[in-house]
Amino acid sequence: QVRLAESGGGSVQAGGSLRLSCVASRYTHSGFCMGWFRQAPRRERELVATIDSEGRTVYADSVKGRFTISKDHAKNSVYLEMNNLKAEDTATYYCAADDIPRLQRCGALGAWGQGTLVTVTE
Repeated sequence: QVRLAESGGGSVQAGGSLRLSCVASRYTHSGFCMGWFRQAPRRERELVATIDSEGRTVYADSVKGRFTISKDHAKNSVYLEMNNLKAEDTATYYCAADDIPRLQRCGALGAWGQGTLVTVTE
């Protein structure tokens, strides 16, 4: 099971930016998906963004145009650049990852990090 460690959360004013990082214990070059999910108080965990081995990305509609997911194979890492943050982005952000069949897109992810809290104040 891959292990994940997130960093980069914190408190920021609305309109500000934060960058989250996640390091995986391994990366499978033939097929690997990494992504970010978030869970706000009293709400279900939701997808934020994913990126697969081919570099294909998926974003939640609520973050399109504001957040950017990227990866660095050499560092077994995935990043989430968050700009123009809004109060409704306040949540615990979780990194997730899993092996996927070669050339296929991300599906359900089995490994999860501990989460990092992002607080956006008005």
